[in-house]
Amino acid sequence: MGRPAPEWAARRAARLTADVERLRDRPAPASLVVAGADDRVELHTLGTGRRPRAALAVGTASTLGTAERYAVHSAIALLTLTTERSRSLQAAEARIGSAVLRMLLAGEPDHARAVAGDLYGELLDAPFRLVVAEAAGPAEAAGDAAGAAEGAWSAGLVDAVESAAARFGEALLVVPYGERLVLLVADGGAAQLAAVEYAAFVDAGRADGREQAEEPGPLMGLSAPAGPIAAASAYKQAEQSLSVARRRGRCLVEHEELAAGSVLPLLADDAVRAFADGLLRALRDHDATGRGDLVASLRAWLSRHGQWDAAAADLGVHRHTLRYRMRRVEEILGRSLDDPDVRMELWLSLKATSTPTD
Repeated sequence: MGRPAPEWAARRAARLTADVERLRDRPAPASLVVAGADDRVELHTLGTGRRPRAALAVGTASTLGTAERYAVHSAIALLTLTTERSRSLQAAEARIGSAVLRMLLAGEPDHARAVAGDLYGELLDAPFRLVVAEAAGPAEAAGDAAGAAEGAWSAGLVDAVESAAARFGEALLVVPYGERLVLLVADGGAAQLAAVEYAAFVDAGRADGREQAEEPGPLMGLSAPAGPIAAASAYKQAEQSLSVARRRGRCLVEHEELAAGSVLPLLADDAVRAFADGLLRALRDHDATGRGDLVASLRAWLSRHGQWDAAAADLGVHRHTLRYRMRRVEEILGRSLDDPDVRMELWLSLKATSTPTD
C-alpha cells in the first residue's frame, strides 16, 4: 500500500496488512470488504499480472453508491495504468543496467558508457566500487537471476542502498548476476556507506542471536575504488573479499582489509591445510620412525633464511648435521631447497600445520 490519506488513515491502514496479503493471493482483479467497528473498507487489487502489484483501500461509512462506484473504478484503472507503466520502466532500466555491467566486466568500457547514457553515466565518470553479494547459505540462494534481487537474503540490503542513493541523488546499479547480486556504487557515496552500515547491523544481529531465519542477510565483498577500464579487476577483488567474508562468518569484507592485513589467517583454509599436510607428510613419516628430526630442522633453517650456523645453534647440533638433514629433506621431497618457490611453499605449509606450541 502507498501512503494513506488523510493522516488518520495511517492507523487504520496498518490494521489492513493481513487482509491485503489475503487479497494478493487471489487472481486479479479481486476485491474484499473489511468491516470495522466504525467504518467499512473496500480493498481492490491494482495491476494486470497474475499476482497484483498493489492495493487500493477505500474507506466508507456505508455501501458505495453508483457515482462513488464509478469514481473508484476510474481510480483503479488510472492507478493500474500508472503501476504497470512504472513496472515496465523499472524492467527496462534493469535490462540497461545488466547490459552496462556485463560490458564493463567484458572489458568494453566505451560500449558500456554508450549504453549507460544519462541513466548510469555519472557512475562511470568517477571512481566506483563493486559489491558482490550472495546468500549466507546454499539453501537460501536464489535459483535464478530474476529471483536473486527479490530474495529475503538481499531485500534488506537492496532497500538500504536504494533508499540512501535516492536521498542523496546518487546513481546506483543493482544487477542480479546468477545467484549473486552485484552493486555498482559511487566510491565514498551514500550507497556505499549504507551497505557498510547494513553489514554492521547484520553482524550485530548474528552476534546477539536476533537474526531472523526468514531474513538472514547476505555475505558481501567490497572492491577497492576503480574506473570503467578496471571493472573486471574490481569484480575479482570483490569476489576475493566475499570469499574471506564467507570463511570468517562476516557480512562484509572490504578489499583494503586484505591488502593491509596478513596472509597468515588465510592459511586456515581447508584446501591450504590439505596441501600442506600432503607436502609435509613424507617428512613427518620419516621423523615418526625416530631416524631424525627433519621437520624441526627444516623450520629452523627456513626461519634463519638458510644461515647454517645460526640454525644449527638453534637446534643444538653441528652445522654438518644440519646440512645432512637438509639433503635428506631434498631427497625425500624430490625438490631443491635452492628454489625460492619451494622454500616459500614449505614455510607456508609449516605455518599452516603448526600448533600453538610449535
